[in-house]
Amino acid sequence: MLSSNTLGHSAIHARRKRRLSRKALGAALGLCMVVAALTTWLATRTHIVDLGNEQQLSDSGLLQDWADGAVIVMIRHAERCDSAPGPCLDDPTGITVAGSQAASRVGQGLHQLGLDNTDLLSSPKLRTRQTAHFILGQVATSEDWLESCDSQFASEALANKRAGHNLVLVTHNGCIDHFARQQNVVGGERASGYASALFVSVDGNGKARILGRLNEPDWQRVLASAAR
Repeated sequence: MLSSNTLGHSAIHARRKRRLSRKALGAALGLCMVVAALTTWLATRTHIVDLGNEQQLSDSGLLQDWADGAVIVMIRHAERCDSAPGPCLDDPTGITVAGSQAASRVGQGLHQLGLDNTDLLSSPKLRTRQTAHFILGQVATSEDWLESCDSQFASEALANKRAGHNLVLVTHNGCIDHFARQQNVVGGERASGYASALFVSVDGNGKARILGRLNEPDWQRVLASAAR
């Protein structure tokens, strides 16, 4: 025969099991919600494709968007004189000789894309003005917002984009980083190398979409291939 004490212990044990089961279920549901939220967050992140890859260049739609005058290209200035061992141009606050040559190669690439309907702006810093000069062989209009590199950079860039005209911005890594942040680019992909170019397509409603990045050494090879 079971005593009342035994029955009491059984009931307590059963209640404990139920509480533990509810806790386990709650923990499992909580974990599922965290996983779902993380999955959603990851799905909204933007990855910058390498346009030095010929297939990715073709898939990006850059060439057609450029022909339509629907592109903003953000170019980081060429190699800084004050942080490189190579010979400089005439001013140590500007770019190196190697940097000027890299900027000229970028300019050749842009000429291959076509510059009939293109606006060029640069930061007021000497290194960006020199880079812009070697890219297009002319003095660019300087704009302070291309040096400020704050949270307003993206809206300023879009505000300066004219319909049917591509826009070349010679600026700084920090400015390009701000734009990439607002496009939800993952942290490890936001840094821009010297004279690298981030291409952005802008639709008729002013909505921006990152097409990819083209690093300076890849310009001639991929554009020559695209022209074939």
